Amino acid sequence: MKRRSFCPTNYALEHFGDKWSLLIIRDLMFKGKRHYNEFFEAEERVSTTVLRDKLRSLEQGGIITRGDDPVKRSRIRYSLTEKGIALLPVMIEMILWSSAFDADTATPQESVDRVKQDREGFIAELTRSLISEHLKENQDHGN
Repeated sequence: MKRRSFCPTNYALEHFGDKWSLLIIRDLMFKGKRHYNEFFEAEERVSTTVLRDKLRSLEQGGIITRGDDPVKRSRIRYSLTEKGIALLPVMIEMILWSSAFDADTATPQESVDRVKQDREGFIAELTRSLISEHLKENQDHGN
């Protein structure tokens, strides 16, 4: 990926700074989605072309990996990388910001309260879970 500048904000935006990339990361982190069709069926209604391009871009940027599904080998399964999991605090902050300003947010208030009460503990717990689901699982299956 050719960089336009060495600004840290630009670097982040080039890797995950668009609506569809963030929604794919959201689905991997919080909704347990791992397959193309699951991303495609999200309520935001991404086109197949955009989804394909965003998955490829996230993979090239080192945010996600793709590998064989251990249950159905003909299916591709996407996983977060260490770099992708490191975006968890950013995602949490976006959720908190949105819950403060979006009266119709889908985020349950008890989840917002839990994060506000123990942000570091919540992030550490979810990070451990994501590492287990996305990194250790891939090592166990040889991906």
